[in-house]
Amino acid sequence: MSFGVLGPLTARNEHGPVDLKGLRHRAVLARLLIARGRVVPVARLVDDLWDEPPKGAVGAVQTFVGALRKTLEPDRPPRTPARLLVTAEPGYALRADPGTVDAWRFEAAVDAAAPLLAEGRAEEARLLLDGALGDWRGPAYAEFADEHWARAEAGRLDELRLLAVARRTEAALGLGQAAEAVPGLEAAVAEHPLREDGWRLLALALYRAGRQGDALAALRRARVTLRTELGVDPGPALRELEADILGQAARLTTTPVAPAHRTHPALPAGGQRRSPAHPFVGRDAELTALDGAAADAVATGR
Repeated sequence: MSFGVLGPLTARNEHGPVDLKGLRHRAVLARLLIARGRVVPVARLVDDLWDEPPKGAVGAVQTFVGALRKTLEPDRPPRTPARLLVTAEPGYALRADPGTVDAWRFEAAVDAAAPLLAEGRAEEARLLLDGALGDWRGPAYAEFADEHWARAEAGRLDELRLLAVARRTEAALGLGQAAEAVPGLEAAVAEHPLREDGWRLLALALYRAGRQGDALAALRRARVTLRTELGVDPGPALRELEADILGQAARLTTTPVAPAHRTHPALPAGGQRRSPAHPFVGRDAELTALDGAAADAVATGR
């Protein structure tokens, strides 16, 4: 069984897509996927599913779980314990393998691209990121992205997608494929027009593609957007890039693009900490505590 959350929630078995029943059945499954193998208490599921829980809400959750189990493990013999959607006091957990959830595979691919780029293996990184970005079918947890229990994870995955676009750009520029990087960057700045790094990468890609005028136009658009929306001028990186483009600085074509890094630690499947691209040396104990607290917050919806 595999699951898709980079868009509307889906589940597939060896025969194809499976019917996940009604909206609340799907919400239970999404909530358990967000918890990444950790137990979600029944009381939390009730609070997440209803603004004002009806009488018998706990029994309804049990019914949803029972129906999901039949869908996810149709061949499980009667009266045998579930292996995928399991009961674990004080609630339920989804014990999905990391490779069966598209968001978890995507995160692993983005992390794996960083050392490839650092080692100069740009083609491998580009292929890896092309495949990872191709898994996106829409906003993460699309039908639940506005729910309080899904909002943080949907936002985190969207941030990760932007990081993937940046790393894919880094790989493309390293391979002399600036023109190929432009469409993805145009889409990124259209979706997130207040992110200066997106504008910087777009202008650099345009310049390296031989489109100096378009690069300068992109920087002008960035300036207007930032002034209109935030009342601020572009930061030093954009101003420096504009000056370099106007002066046709040689380093624009000889210096590698600044690598994109995570700005916060990931929460991998199972809640185990994955080492970031740039570890904080001598802070393992503190990072372990922070990751544990963050993972608990995701699991419990705090």
